[in-house]
Amino acid sequence: MNVLFVASEVAPFSKTGGLGDVAGALPAALAARGHAVKVVTPRYGSIDPSAHALTRLPEVVHARGEVGGLWRGRLGGAEALLVEHERWFGHRRGLYQEHGRDYPDNAQRFAFLCRAALEVPRALGFAPDVVHLHDWQAALGAWMLRHEHPQAGWAGRARSVYTIHNLAYQGVFPKELVPAVGLPWEVFRYEAVEFYDQLNFMKAGIVFSDAVTTVSPNYAREILTPEHGCSLDGLLRHRAGRLSGILNGIDDAVWDPARDPQLAAHYDRAALAGKARCKQALQRELGLPVRADVPVVAMVGRLAEQKGIDLVAAALPALLQLDVQLALLGSGRRDYEELFARAAREVPARLAARIGFDEELAHRMEAGADAFLMPSRFEPCGLNQMYSLRYGTVPVVRAVGGLADTVEDFDGARRGTGFTFHEYHPAAMTTALRRALDVYRDARAWRGLQERGMAQDFSWRASAGAYERLFARLRSS
Repeated sequence: MNVLFVASEVAPFSKTGGLGDVAGALPAALAARGHAVKVVTPRYGSIDPSAHALTRLPEVVHARGEVGGLWRGRLGGAEALLVEHERWFGHRRGLYQEHGRDYPDNAQRFAFLCRAALEVPRALGFAPDVVHLHDWQAALGAWMLRHEHPQAGWAGRARSVYTIHNLAYQGVFPKELVPAVGLPWEVFRYEAVEFYDQLNFMKAGIVFSDAVTTVSPNYAREILTPEHGCSLDGLLRHRAGRLSGILNGIDDAVWDPARDPQLAAHYDRAALAGKARCKQALQRELGLPVRADVPVVAMVGRLAEQKGIDLVAAALPALLQLDVQLALLGSGRRDYEELFARAAREVPARLAARIGFDEELAHRMEAGADAFLMPSRFEPCGLNQMYSLRYGTVPVVRAVGGLADTVEDFDGARRGTGFTFHEYHPAAMTTALRRALDVYRDARAWRGLQERGMAQDFSWRASAGAYERLFARLRSS
């Protein structure tokens, strides 16, 4: 099949979160299965063509009178096409915002991206069977495919797939921007893009695409409920027959404790001795006492309530009373940054906090920690729990979204890969962590948890197969 991806961020060119990882890895995995895949994304000002071996193409794309240049790069066997436009992308430091404030013209910027992406087939002589649109930034592409392109050509044959990476971020703008993004007023109605008298980009993707996916099976069920549906649950229930959840994958070549260049020692499921050396090295790096008998519990991610950091903050006095070492890496809300930095200064033998983000340190924390704490309020998929399982680091998670799909609760015998809890409360989280610490003292049971977790396959190969089957069904329909 010929597949056209549209995403506002694509690793390694640009990334703020899981969307960038997916848009970089899934096309490569599909290309490895024999499909012709092109990925369209902006060339932001922060992207250095020489650093990514990009080449400028002579072809250009047109969108409502504006012209965009094209740069070509590679994503494994897939082709990346970066759209250049000085006003919308070139002079921006960030992708979506600066200094914590969204760019005021984000609606126009990403409407342009959608139109430019749908012009790529004409410019390069490519006829997609499937157009795969990602998150709110690409959502208008579903409407544009049906209403702005001749249905006698490739657009009439192509099927659209819209993937929700996080329903909480929908691209909602004042209705006065409807003409500015090139939509007719007749589409501003309840059945289309109107949302509480505002313009909702994500709603366009859900309404006008041929299939809707999200990034884990459990999250696909959760977003049908008022609790997790972010006011779109009614629409999603209406489209439930076209909604499915496909679990994200991880790059198991990059995240591989047997070959990871960031680690002090390598190990695998059959030979775990190197993990103890990684723990010692991590303790030294973070300034924690080097003790093999004390479990290290890591947390890596945004310091935001979505990630359950409010539970950790509330439980911190109790956690610091446990015979455990906490290691935190992340940034986010200023008050949480200050709280954990201050606690690390006060009890440096129990807590190490690194405010900011360091990809290399994240690898060393996954390898050197004994357990990984991830008490998310909601989690569409989650990647860190999958990294943890691959590295023999036992996850302690709240059973929501993709966390429930990937971590099986320990049954006290020979089943399970981690520890889960359900109630969103500090006491429930602390109880789950205490369960993990109790089992840690049983070396045989803990080794079983590690080996079962490391045996799981969360590679993109499995996920790409699920997308391939979805695309094939759509093409034959």
